[in-house]
Amino acid sequence: MKRRRMEIIFLFIIIAAVYVILFTQVSIDMKLFFMGLYIFVMFVTMFSLMLENRFAHETLLWMYVLLFFPVFGYVFYLFSGQLYLKGYLYQTKRKRDRAEWKSLVKQVSAPDLSFLNNHQQSFAAFAKNASETTISTSSKTEVLKNGNETFTEIIKQLKKAEKFIHIEYYIFRSDRLGTEIIDILIEKAQAGVEVLFIFDAAGSLKLSNNEIKRMKNAGIKAFPFSPLKNGFFNQKFNFRNHRKIIIIDGEIGFVGGLNVGEEYLGRNKEIGFWRDTHMVLKGEAVYMLHTVFLLDWEYVSGEDVLQERPELKSEGGKGDGAVQVVASGPDTQQGIMSDFYYALINNATESVWIASPYFVPNQAIKAAIKHAAVKGIQVRLMVPAVNDGFLTQYGSRSYFGELLQYGVEVYSYKKGFLHQKLIIVDGDIASIGTANMDMRSFHLNFEVNVFLMGSRSIGDLISHYKEDMLDSEKLDPIEYNNRSMLERSKESFARLFSNVL
Repeated sequence: MKRRRMEIIFLFIIIAAVYVILFTQVSIDMKLFFMGLYIFVMFVTMFSLMLENRFAHETLLWMYVLLFFPVFGYVFYLFSGQLYLKGYLYQTKRKRDRAEWKSLVKQVSAPDLSFLNNHQQSFAAFAKNASETTISTSSKTEVLKNGNETFTEIIKQLKKAEKFIHIEYYIFRSDRLGTEIIDILIEKAQAGVEVLFIFDAAGSLKLSNNEIKRMKNAGIKAFPFSPLKNGFFNQKFNFRNHRKIIIIDGEIGFVGGLNVGEEYLGRNKEIGFWRDTHMVLKGEAVYMLHTVFLLDWEYVSGEDVLQERPELKSEGGKGDGAVQVVASGPDTQQGIMSDFYYALINNATESVWIASPYFVPNQAIKAAIKHAAVKGIQVRLMVPAVNDGFLTQYGSRSYFGELLQYGVEVYSYKKGFLHQKLIIVDGDIASIGTANMDMRSFHLNFEVNVFLMGSRSIGDLISHYKEDMLDSEKLDPIEYNNRSMLERSKESFARLFSNVL
């Protein structure tokens, strides 16, 4: 917080210096004084930038921005160039969460992973050491394809709730679908079921105050995550809770790419068909997913609820393969989801299939994809033909040329908007969840994914991916390289904003 106050003070000094030097008739001595202040601020800022030990080209780029765009450059640096360093905003939550995870993990016995093949065990060894969460062999999973399957099952299970419903969403709208779910939550709350509800303050702007009030009047506890009014100067408005979690009675969990809104059922005429994937969890993995929710609940509500809940304790039982729930964001180790994606791709021996609506890889992910393709591994990337924004559309496309050059197969999904976040490696390891393959998911958003090893659900994910290929167009490298200068210019411009996409 002290650093942030100093940055704001520096900003006002820069504005004052530029104004005095360029737009006033004060004495030369006064102008020299403000010029000295300006130089001092620039020196301190660039020296601090240098000490961050970023990539050399990135450091030099921001220095050029600061030098050649006196006021706007500094503002852009504060609200863009520093985003991935803002973990200190959530230091308290991060420290507390890690302590809670370590305490809870001790309650779960180390799993026997000897049934996994060598390839799967290699990734499992990384996953065990890289994350606070354990790998479960006492869990079952089920893949839900698109909105109809997902919300049919969610509504069915919500109506069965007897003890509690804990729900957390990035986008929750007050449309027909949202209202239907809210009505169920209210009915359950009035029947004595505990309902805890977290909604992201930015993503759920279209969740009406009347609906929130209606829920609270029925006894539902509802809290926004990172209210916008508190987050402008400290940049908390940039760090959004992108998680989609439902836990019912501690027995069943839902997680995946689908938010709550009519468009996720394909009912928005402008967007059209919505292609997405969600997942049902049962068994031990529900315990871990529930912990992610409860740590967020403690943060937004100030309540200390995690340790006193007996329903968190695992009951074990035979599962389907190995399952790990991994949370990422400013409250976890920096870039943990990027590390998991890198390890997945780097562990491949036969194939890597990726589907992502927003494809803006960092250097490590891009290098891993290229390296896999050069080794002769089949690498497929599926993205939507039409994205939901200019920058995301052309920012993603700016990477296609170099990937095609290395032999990566790029598929443009034509049927509608592809929103699933999926990686399948060698047909026997997979990741599905909320994290896109972009900088925002890697460094800014709170995310949660499920990693599967040797699970039957991977077969369903493979079948669905093959079906999606039939609704996609495979990019031709020659045709792509012959695209117009206008298209290249759009891509290059959008790529300038890759760090915040």
